[in-house]
Amino acid sequence: MHIRELATGLQFPEGPVAMDDGSVLLVEIARGTLTRVRHDGLVQVVADLGGGPNGAAMGPDGAVYVCNNGGFRWHTEADGCHRPVGQADDYSGGRIERVNLATGRAERLYDTADGGALCGPNDIVFDAQGGFYFTDLGKTRERDMDRGGVFYGHGDGSGAHAVARPVMTPNGIALSPDGRTLYYAETEGAQLWAFDITAPGRVRKDGWPSPHGGRMLCASPGGHYQRFDSMATDALGNLCVATLLHGGITIVAPDGSSCEHVPLPDRYTTNICFGGRDMRTAYITLSGSGRLIAIDDWPTPGLRLNFQA
Repeated sequence: MHIRELATGLQFPEGPVAMDDGSVLLVEIARGTLTRVRHDGLVQVVADLGGGPNGAAMGPDGAVYVCNNGGFRWHTEADGCHRPVGQADDYSGGRIERVNLATGRAERLYDTADGGALCGPNDIVFDAQGGFYFTDLGKTRERDMDRGGVFYGHGDGSGAHAVARPVMTPNGIALSPDGRTLYYAETEGAQLWAFDITAPGRVRKDGWPSPHGGRMLCASPGGHYQRFDSMATDALGNLCVATLLHGGITIVAPDGSSCEHVPLPDRYTTNICFGGRDMRTAYITLSGSGRLIAIDDWPTPGLRLNFQA
């Protein structure tokens, strides 16, 4: 695979969104911005959101919906790897924000769900009906950590509710090509989970011993010191999961029967999206080194997202 470097010097990029004009929208978590990387490599700030903008997706109204985790503390390793290490001292609370691309104006859509505060919203995916599923990973502190959840929100701001909880460190979230299966990636255990969708925002749940009703597809493929981050689905329904510490993309079959690893030169490989005319260009955030890269010859076309622009 040939890697093209599109941008450097980004401050922990995440949440890439491929646009039809060849640009890529992404968030810079450490900078607190929604940012556009143009096809010529020019980097432009679209909106200054503060906190910790994390995942992003295009909505049916042409706005970008952003999961904001409220902010991290940061540490730089001896080799230059920049990484989050816990809840920010100036943590501003978790929320879902909607950004008007034309004006850069942001509005807070949700900061609660089911009457409880959102702690660390992480990733987001829209269904064909215009609602969205999102994960709340929670926040980690010196002596304790939150248990998170998987949620569903209406794009018009009329309400959000829990789909599954409590959930340990839910991160990436994705839908199957037919929209009937919801997947999420668990960071700490490097586990991939699935739910059958019965109606928008509603899922069928398994009983005990499942901790939340989901079914596990795989757990820590490739051994120890591995964590899962965000992900995207390809046209065949495979899950392409950004993998921390091992550094790369883990490709998991939709039934969990097989997996393979595509190594990349950053142990904080955090997210992937697909674009281009044939959907075979993979845009990947290498966050520890602050880079956005593209791979033009991805083996399987990516799944075009609902409302992808």
